[in-house]
Amino acid sequence: MQRVIVIGTTGSGKTTLARALAARLGVPHGEQDAWNHLPGWQEAPREQFRARVAAFTAGDAWVMDGNYSKARDIGWARADTLVWLDYPGQVVFGRLLTRTLRRIAWRQELWNGNRERLHVQFTGGGILAWFFRTHWKRRRETPGHLAAFPHLRVVRLRTPGEAARWLASLTPAAAPARPPRPA
Repeated sequence: MQRVIVIGTTGSGKTTLARALAARLGVPHGEQDAWNHLPGWQEAPREQFRARVAAFTAGDAWVMDGNYSKARDIGWARADTLVWLDYPGQVVFGRLLTRTLRRIAWRQELWNGNRERLHVQFTGGGILAWFFRTHWKRRRETPGHLAAFPHLRVVRLRTPGEAARWLASLTPAAAPARPPRPA
């Protein structure tokens, strides 16, 4: 497991798990949301986004998170392992609601100066509405997408507890060797 893609629905904890996994393996972490969301919530041009994914995944070892179909052919093809956070809707929605309200209250910057706004959550463009449009659809479609990449080792995690146990079971990256002390 050296080139890993972490997928899951909005709010499932992809980035949190991917960062922890990258630290555990001692490899770089890449976040597709950071490459896609330009200042002012503008979407990165397709070719610019694909170039970022291609550059990052050209390395020998990495962990990347994201569900972007516009670069699936690059990231999934180069990965050796796919971790799918396939949690029930009520679990994800509870986490997403809490996270979104916390980000709004603390005015947390996400990517490139962007922040979530309360009034946007009551429109079709908010992250909560996005969850309802995509969660069940992704659960149905992911097995078909996986069939197109039979080389991938798939780790399907169905609860946050299962994900925590799986991560804890992995051998941490070796600590850097220290030179011998002079006698």
